[in-house]
Amino acid sequence: MTQTPALTPVATALEQMLLSIQPVQESECLPLDQITGRITAKSVVSGVNVPPADNSAMDGYAINWADRGKTLTVSQRIPAGSAPQPLQPGTCARIFTGSEIPAGADTVVMQEVVTLTTDGQVVIPAELQQGQNVRPCGQDITLGQVVVPEGIRLDYRHIGLLASVGQAEVQVLRRPRVALLATGDELVMPGQPLQAGQIYNSNRPMLSSLLQSLGAELVDLGNIADTQQATEAALLKAADQADFILSTGGVSVGEEDHIKPAVEKLGQLNLWKLAMKPGKPVAFGQIGKAAFLGLPGNPVSVFVGAQVFLWPLLAKLVGQHTSGQLPLEQGVAQFSGRTQIRQEYLRVRAELQDGQWQLQSFANQNSGVLSSVVWANALAVLPPRSNIQPGDTVSFMRYQP
Repeated sequence: MTQTPALTPVATALEQMLLSIQPVQESECLPLDQITGRITAKSVVSGVNVPPADNSAMDGYAINWADRGKTLTVSQRIPAGSAPQPLQPGTCARIFTGSEIPAGADTVVMQEVVTLTTDGQVVIPAELQQGQNVRPCGQDITLGQVVVPEGIRLDYRHIGLLASVGQAEVQVLRRPRVALLATGDELVMPGQPLQAGQIYNSNRPMLSSLLQSLGAELVDLGNIADTQQATEAALLKAADQADFILSTGGVSVGEEDHIKPAVEKLGQLNLWKLAMKPGKPVAFGQIGKAAFLGLPGNPVSVFVGAQVFLWPLLAKLVGQHTSGQLPLEQGVAQFSGRTQIRQEYLRVRAELQDGQWQLQSFANQNSGVLSSVVWANALAVLPPRSNIQPGDTVSFMRYQP
């Protein structure tokens, strides 16, 4: 009697997948307005101090601390952006926020605490701390300091920081090309009329959006006809154009499921059938130089597969530093659930109450109910052969990214 192969645990499958992914190595130099979401190819080092010189944190008067308690003449006025002259001994300088401290001065007195005499002199209080209201040179960043390390996904915060050190261009990794294809003769793109037996293709637009948000360059191959010939042709085209191939549908064992045999014929299939629910018929392999990930056709299975596998795989492919481990947290179940031999992913809403995450489960956990993933904000991870009751502590992962 033929023995059914054991299902691969999710953690084992993810570990094997990550080992086979090689990050993109090619890089390009781009201006700041084009690098949002890109990954740094090398560390960016500051060529300046920030601030470049001691400057005033207040509107007031720059003095030498030794002159505290005296009445001083204003010898110069220093607006922001101007170069000061050295401070004349026994005088003070009218100074404004952000203005450079003149040589010979080491303290700024707030304008609110001085007294002006009728002849325009300034009475300086005696109780002052040396260096007060002075931002020292290099307080934020020093010359030669790493501002943004290699392998960081850049966002508006980094771009502001890079601009502050005068960095106009950054070396970033090339976007990985991901070929996306969907199988299923029943699929129709939104905007077209539905005929008998047809459904709208939600997987393709959902994954297209996700891939682009993860920093990939999308190669959209569209809907593929449910034939072996069309499937093989699409996979060969994808392998020729992309670093990574992502498909939906066609990975089960039905007569119209052509993805698995096509991958086995054209390349190699390393993983198939995982111990997870939903999404058991996930497939992973290689065609030429391109890694291949095949997700099932049910929309929720696609969503869960994208959270569990696609997110860490793409993070490594784009060159982002990641451990690859699923970011699990702990919460209190407000539901019951019993699992069999597969690890189950339940759509839940995680809400923080009195310092603890409370997890509410969506009522219908069918893998075709896509509205559940919008209602929820996390996936509860229930281990195989577990019996979860309300009040039990369970692991969960909030949606990524």
